[in-house]
Amino acid sequence: QVQMVESGGGLMQAGGSLRLSCAASGRTFSFYEMGWFRQAPGKEREFVAAISESGQNTYYADSVKGRFTISRDNVKNTVYLQMNSLKPEDTAVYYCAAAAGYDALQRLFRGQSDYWGQGTQVTVSS
Repeated sequence: QVQMVESGGGLMQAGGSLRLSCAASGRTFSFYEMGWFRQAPGKEREFVAAISESGQNTYYADSVKGRFTISRDNVKNTVYLQMNSLKPEDTAVYYCAAAAGYDALQRLFRGQSDYWGQGTQVTVSS
């Protein structure tokens, strides 16, 4: 089992930056593909970014491509989301997710995961 705790959310003005962290428990963190999702009020949860087990491959939603960067540290069991050039439409609760298996990335792209964090609020003011 993997337990994850997100941190780093907060209130930021448009154009600013934030870095989210997701610390995971367990010694098998490196077996999991990791992802970030977000859910704005009144909207469905949406995929933001994903990273492969080794960290070599990353994937982004078009809405954040070029502004957000996902990374991971398999020694610290942590995945990060660096968010630059923030926009008011980035306001949401951000969740990290972990999925394992041959179809893990495909499931993340579909919004499915084995484990979810509790979420951290990001609010971007105009």
